[in-house]
Amino acid sequence: MKKRSFHRPDHRRSGEHRRPDGPVVLYGWHSVTAALANPARRIRRLLATENALRRLAEDGITPPLAPELVRPDALAARLTPDAVHQGLIAEADPLPSPDIEDLPAAGIVLVLDQITDPHNVGAILRSAAAFAVEAIVTTARHSPEATGVLAKAASGALELVPIVTVQNLARGLVALKERGFLTIGLDGSAPDDLAALELRAPLALVLGAEGKGLRQLTGATCDRLARLDLPGAIKSLNVSNAAALALYIASRAVRTSS
Repeated sequence: MKKRSFHRPDHRRSGEHRRPDGPVVLYGWHSVTAALANPARRIRRLLATENALRRLAEDGITPPLAPELVRPDALAARLTPDAVHQGLIAEADPLPSPDIEDLPAAGIVLVLDQITDPHNVGAILRSAAAFAVEAIVTTARHSPEATGVLAKAASGALELVPIVTVQNLARGLVALKERGFLTIGLDGSAPDDLAALELRAPLALVLGAEGKGLRQLTGATCDRLARLDLPGAIKSLNVSNAAALALYIASRAVRTSS
């Protein structure tokens, strides 16, 4: 997967952006090798099995630090029972988080309103990378840390899509609107079909939590609300699937309008 160019500032303007306590733990082939290829990611420790080291060499991947050779059961002991490590674990510093003001006023961003499941956020990140999303905006609270399960579900996309963390989502949406973004909140009960709206860049698609949807203030702050018009008997999708479908619709509309 080709890494997109994006400047991740090292500064933090107001100390708002949450960092995990201690290093980020990454595991799995795609998550770890993407981190190794990311010059913005500082790797502190790399644990690898003999098979994984052989595969790294075969793929021409040279880690920035000497890996520690370990047995597979030693890696498994560091993770939850259902975690699939594929012979690699990395401990790394969190990536710097840009501010909304650092984002280009172009393309599409995704805004996540208290989506807490790391599998869903990881899957959303993967779709975001596939559709060349400029960034994901999320809240400091009520969102999973960018580590472990989320990184594995993202399958390397954590290294490709910047994550902007804000304290207050409504204020974050206002900041996007001030920079020219059209903000569209996805709501299953909205009267308008997303595919029928006139969309243009820069565009922010806002997704609510599984089951709860958008919070009232979030929806009220959006320029428009729209639904995904589904032809089948089931009218709702898992939030990560909804994100992928919304991105497909929006990216086609934005390309057509530009």
